[in-house]
Amino acid sequence: MWFASVCGVRGEEADIGSSMRGGLKGNGEEEEERLPPWLRRKLPRGFVYAQTQNTLRKHKIRTVCEEAKCPNHLECFSKKSATFLVLGKSCTRACSFCDVDFSSSPPPPDKEEPERIAQAAKALSLNHVVITMVTRDDLADQGASHVAETIQRVREELPHASIEVLTSDFSGDRQLIDVVLEEKPEIFNHNIETVRRLTPRVRHCATYARTIQLLSYAYSCNKASFIKSGIMVGIGEREGEVEETILDLYSAGCSIITIGQYLQPKKGKLPIASFVHPKQFRWYEEYGYSIGVQTMYCAPFVRSSYNAHLLKKGNIGGKLFRGRV
Repeated sequence: MWFASVCGVRGEEADIGSSMRGGLKGNGEEEEERLPPWLRRKLPRGFVYAQTQNTLRKHKIRTVCEEAKCPNHLECFSKKSATFLVLGKSCTRACSFCDVDFSSSPPPPDKEEPERIAQAAKALSLNHVVITMVTRDDLADQGASHVAETIQRVREELPHASIEVLTSDFSGDRQLIDVVLEEKPEIFNHNIETVRRLTPRVRHCATYARTIQLLSYAYSCNKASFIKSGIMVGIGEREGEVEETILDLYSAGCSIITIGQYLQPKKGKLPIASFVHPKQFRWYEEYGYSIGVQTMYCAPFVRSSYNAHLLKKGNIGGKLFRGRV
C-alpha cells in the first residue's frame, strides 16, 4: 500500500501534496516542493462523500483509505467506494513508505468486525468489495481466519458482489494462504510494492522472492479468478528494474498489475526520489501488455485498490481494457 495526505477546498483545484512534509531531498537538505501539474486535480463535490463516511462511522469501520492517508479517498468516498481494513489499525511491520500505525503488540482482533463490515458493505450497496488487512505477525494464524470470516459474512449479505482481498505475505506460510484462498475471492491481491534492489529499504521483514512465491502459489491453487499485484514508482527505481518486476509478476501468474506514483505521507517516511511523468506510466503499461499481462493500470494516482470495481469489469474511464477482467 502506498499513500499520501490530501488537502484543498472542495471543488477547487488542489495540490494534493501541499500538506506533505519532507518532500524531496536534495544535497542532504529537506525542501518543500510543489508537485508537478499532472499531480494536481479538482476535488469532488456533492454529499455522497459524507454519506459514505457516515455509514462507515455508524458501523465503526476502518478503511485503509483514511488510515494510510490515500490521496484518492475523497474521490472514492464520493463514489461510495472504500477499502475495508481489518484486524485493527496497527501493523506489526514498519515499512518505510507506509503511514499505517506500527505496534509490536496490537490489541486482539475485534470478533464483531466481520459482521460490521458485511453490514456496511450492504448499506453502501457495493457490487465489488475490497478487503485489506494490517500485517499481524503477533497472531498464531497471522489473521488469516479473521480475513476468511469477513469474506464469508460479506458473501452472506451480498451474494452477488465480487470480493477482492489484499493480504499480507503471511510470512510465506502456505497453510495460512490456503485459509483465505478457500473462500475463493474473485481477486487475490498481494503487493510487491517495489523492485528487487529497493525491497530491503522499502519493506519491513518482507522479501521480493517471498512475494513472487506467494503470488505463484496463489495462482497455482486456482481458487481466485485473478491474481493481482501493485508497484509504486518514484523512489529510485530504474526503468529496466520496473520492467523486470512486471515480468516477474506476469511469470508468477498475475493478470492484473497496478503502478502508481509514491507520495511521502509525512516527514520521516521514505523520501520521494522523483515524480514520474505520465508518459513513463504509459510505457510501463505498453510493456506489460507486450509481454502478455491481461490488465495494466498505470498512472500517477493509481493505487492498488483504486477503481478496483472498474478493473473487475474490465472498464476504466469508459475505455475497455485489453484484459479479460
